[in-house]
Amino acid sequence: MQEAHRFESEEAIDNERRSNVQDAAGKTGRRAAHTKLLGLSAKAPPRSYCSYSTTICASKRSRAKTILRLPDLEQSKNAVLNSLAAASSQESYGHAIDEFIGWYCSEPRLAFNRSVVLRYRFFLEQKNLAPSTINVRLAAVRRLAHEAADTGLLSPELAAGISRVKGAKRLGVRIGNWLTVEQSRTLLAEPQGASLRGKRDRAILAVLIGCGLRRAELVGLGLEDFQVREEHWVIADLIGKGKHIRTVPVPAWAKRVVDEWTHAASISSGALFRRVGRIGKVWGASLTPKAIWHIVKAAAKRADIKNLAPHDLRRTCARLCHLAGGELEQIQFLLGHASVQTTEHYLGCKQKLRHAVNDNLGLEDV
Repeated sequence: MQEAHRFESEEAIDNERRSNVQDAAGKTGRRAAHTKLLGLSAKAPPRSYCSYSTTICASKRSRAKTILRLPDLEQSKNAVLNSLAAASSQESYGHAIDEFIGWYCSEPRLAFNRSVVLRYRFFLEQKNLAPSTINVRLAAVRRLAHEAADTGLLSPELAAGISRVKGAKRLGVRIGNWLTVEQSRTLLAEPQGASLRGKRDRAILAVLIGCGLRRAELVGLGLEDFQVREEHWVIADLIGKGKHIRTVPVPAWAKRVVDEWTHAASISSGALFRRVGRIGKVWGASLTPKAIWHIVKAAAKRADIKNLAPHDLRRTCARLCHLAGGELEQIQFLLGHASVQTTEHYLGCKQKLRHAVNDNLGLEDV
């Protein structure tokens, strides 16, 4: 009896296992049939399970344009200007982008692509602009295309094509303008009358020639910036172009001229160079870079020096330092150049014009 009962129990267990296997097979078959009815693959997940990023990328590609309207260009321009830190770069790029937008919108339905930018470069070259000016304009256009692609207004492929547009070639090196020691003395000569404005203008010229500052650096000077380091007057921690920080030594004669101005104007703190009214009274905040331009032009006219710009005084400082035996590395530190090749361009030391190689050809008696 026990043995018969054991056989019946094992047979019931086997029947239950067969039933479970058949139920599982039935469920799998029904799931496969349902998948086939919906048109989906049994192995691939449904579309609802696709990655969200793929959908976003596809929607961005569908929104990308080939022709940008004025609102799109203005949006991209604002993005470019907001990405620039220096005010001078914002002004330069803003002007360049405005020039391009004016040309782009004047043509009927131009696509914003590589061929159009090449046409724009040809347009700039026909205007006989300097290669450096053309390259600045093209750099602004490339930045504009990059920002338009980042915001989804332009396809990345078109932006990549625009970035491959080469700039204008610069053949040779343009000669700079600088003053001799005698011309510098004439420029720094104290004007007649020794008015308060004359003292200010003389101090400005002394700092430009003696320290080699840029106009934007000059107008931002404060009296507290003049400090003593290693028993020498310096302009400490001057923030220059590209937010580069440097310390500029101040010659004793230049500091003496600055002290004459600050004593006469009763300036004890704050901005160093300020406006002077017609009645000889100091007022307002600091000067603007444009005002420095007019001051240098007026001084050059009095000294009978033609075609003199404020940046030429920076070149003059570098050239006079080199002629006095200054090391090239120290001149680079003084001017705040990131590359020593830029300093060499300022010096003009590769070509000697005072003792030119073609002066003694044996034909002097002709």
